[in-house]
Amino acid sequence: MSESKENKKQIWLEIFDCFSITGKDSKRFLNGITTGNIYDLNNKVLKTCWLSPNGILKSILEINFLEDKLEVIVLAGNTIEIRKYFNDIIFPSDDVALSETFSINRIQEVDDMNSWKINQPIFFQNEDKEYNFYKNNPNNMSNNDLQLWKINQAIPSLDNEINGKLNPLELGLNDLIDFNKGCYLGQETMSKIRNVSSLKQEIRVLTVIDSKYNLEFNDKNIYNNEKKEKVVGYITSINRLSSHTIKGLAIIKRKYLTTENVFFTGNCKISIDKSVGSTFL
Repeated sequence: MSESKENKKQIWLEIFDCFSITGKDSKRFLNGITTGNIYDLNNKVLKTCWLSPNGILKSILEINFLEDKLEVIVLAGNTIEIRKYFNDIIFPSDDVALSETFSINRIQEVDDMNSWKINQPIFFQNEDKEYNFYKNNPNNMSNNDLQLWKINQAIPSLDNEINGKLNPLELGLNDLIDFNKGCYLGQETMSKIRNVSSLKQEIRVLTVIDSKYNLEFNDKNIYNNEKKEKVVGYITSINRLSSHTIKGLAIIKRKYLTTENVFFTGNCKISIDKSVGSTFL
């Protein structure tokens, strides 16, 4: 990839599920169930995670602070599951109310060299007049370009990296966790992993060198050699970009991440690289 292409500014425009939280207890409510510090919003969009009680990543959220409400944008996760959990833990004494789910257009300027977390996004409804300007912008990424960009950024997706097994530290989302704030769902596990340095695996971007690789191949394991002597990780996402290029995401055991980073899956050789968007840079 040429340097000029890597530095090219592009527009990430995508439609996401969204719902609003209102009431005087809304910040306290969200702060207790997400990994970011909701009290430090300062009129900025906060990226945060919702975890299971044992620290497994269930969704990536953005919290948009508005004058009279908080908008929760579901970047990755099951919106129905999220809303059900939020509703179930609202106590009668809580001044908290959730709106119905609606769609929102999320727009962010991005490039191929910097993390997706750097620039602030903006949000529009379809009826907003300004939205037409962005909708017809020639720098908007196509669906294929967006999928490749997300892979290179190592942005987790539902049922792939958000699979009921992985925690946000393994996925390079350390910077979405405030380790200094008060209690939140999954905090004990996050603190334990961080304090004892017990992280055993990390997310990586993979490239399949053999273009004959079968995307439907059942064995998603990654091996240390052609003889398949040892499983060193597994594929979570994969996308055939052309007849000669296949990119994807994989979880690799840390002790096998050497300078060579060449492994095998099926009958194909693959290379493993660090992502642009995770903290494993």
